[in-house]
Amino acid sequence: MLALTAVLPSAACGSGGERAGRHAGDARQAIKAYDVNPLPRSRVRDGGTLQWGLTEFPAQWNLNHVDGNLADVKKVVDALMPAAFRADEKAAPSPNTDYVTAATVTATNPRQVVTYTLNPRARWSDGTSITWQDYQAQWKAMRGADPDFHVASTTGYQDIASVEKGENDHEVKVTFQTPFSEWQSLFWPLYPRSANATPQAFNTGWLNRIPVTAGPFRFAAFDQTAKTVTVVRDERWWGDRAKLDKIVFRALDGEALVGAFTNGELDVFDIGPSAPDYARAKGAKGAVIRQAAGPDFRHFTVNGESPALSDPKVRQAIALGLDRDAIARSDLQGLGWKGALLGNHFFMNTQEGYQDNSGELGRYDPARAERLLDEAGWRRASPTRRRGGTELTVRFVVPAGLQLSKSEGELARAMLERIGVKVTIQAVPGDDFFAKYIIPGNFDIAPFSYFGTPFPVSSSYATYAAAVKGSDGKPRWNANFGRTGRREIDTAMRRASSYLDPGRARAETNEADRMIWREVNVIPLYQRPQNWGVKATLANIGAPGFYTLRYADIGFTA
Repeated sequence: MLALTAVLPSAACGSGGERAGRHAGDARQAIKAYDVNPLPRSRVRDGGTLQWGLTEFPAQWNLNHVDGNLADVKKVVDALMPAAFRADEKAAPSPNTDYVTAATVTATNPRQVVTYTLNPRARWSDGTSITWQDYQAQWKAMRGADPDFHVASTTGYQDIASVEKGENDHEVKVTFQTPFSEWQSLFWPLYPRSANATPQAFNTGWLNRIPVTAGPFRFAAFDQTAKTVTVVRDERWWGDRAKLDKIVFRALDGEALVGAFTNGELDVFDIGPSAPDYARAKGAKGAVIRQAAGPDFRHFTVNGESPALSDPKVRQAIALGLDRDAIARSDLQGLGWKGALLGNHFFMNTQEGYQDNSGELGRYDPARAERLLDEAGWRRASPTRRRGGTELTVRFVVPAGLQLSKSEGELARAMLERIGVKVTIQAVPGDDFFAKYIIPGNFDIAPFSYFGTPFPVSSSYATYAAAVKGSDGKPRWNANFGRTGRREIDTAMRRASSYLDPGRARAETNEADRMIWREVNVIPLYQRPQNWGVKATLANIGAPGFYTLRYADIGFTA
């Protein structure tokens, strides 16, 4: 899953809790699978510059790196880099024929083998062909054998036994040592073999630079002062010629972002579930709101390595002390979204396989929360709790300028102080939120969103996987920002991804989910609606849901 600071983060929508009194069917009927104003290329004019708003200005542009595993990075990278597959609005994957003309399972016994036929026209911007060697290099970097590669996730890659040349340089044979059902999630995106050659190249080669591309657009420039990334049409692109001349991605804080859109300085941005921003964007001249269900859910991440939260009983008390329904109602008010509480970390309640596994921890029960804190040794010393002279205090870290996160912090503070937990809200610069706080574990509780893919286990595995030991002997949590995990959870997720039978895979996924609920490292709130503010004359862009945007087709109709 990709992380988002903005109210927005893996699967499709909404609820689970009976207390919410709302049902999955309601959400299905009320919302589109995607809303991008799809038009044929013949109705999109050539030329123009698209101004696209982002919530942060990342430094790491390797999407496969733990620091680069962000939704804003993906928005840019998708215009520039190869992907073996793409998904339609129903989350069904198919080969991305600009890069892969065919990909099939060609053997299952004694081992699963997938054969990729590459498009021989596909080339990197340095002129070299995209070949089997790029696939092999990415597997070697991503498989987890060398912890000095700071990968966001090893899922799927760790199940591969070999990646070899087929009949020629444009055929790739991938042999799995254990079956992997979500094999279509791999090599999405694909980076050149130079990016994966060494840990140094992987970790630092794409810091504040994008050295090589292979898409309908190519990298043009960074502006560190204006916080912009400019990409321009690549005239050497072998696919459909990009309609736009250029895209300028511009990073702004939350309030400034919606202001720039209403002033006409931006053509498109992801609003997120903020009612005030939604209302302001909706009133912008010549603009529309495009809204869809998608693989995004809002949550609180709880840092299990925090001294105050290292005891599972305390984390469980936190979950019981939060009225998730009240938070969801506050967040979603005024958005025209029939949301409901989410009771699953993998499936949204509009997806097959969804079931509410939250159990007692999904209910608001402050009395039981107080009992758990008593059992953990935190005694009431009105109005807060103490143990051995230490006050039970947690730091709720939010990105500055994001009103939704601030409101969530204020609600959480009021709720948790009722059970004797003191909450301090710390607002930090938006650009630093992940890099300096979430990724290094410099927080106790933090609200943000996850944005996933059509592959529920593959996109979520690293979020809940146990730590691995780094070369320095210290635990490395990679994309598990909650910093708690169990080998039993890893095993269940691995089993889920190994079953080629969908029913068995879903059952194992739900078994993993039940254990994750008890760990309390991510507290799901609701599937957030994708709300995009878009200039009305734009085609083929908006709230994508599971749909993979075709950047070459994005453009203006007038």
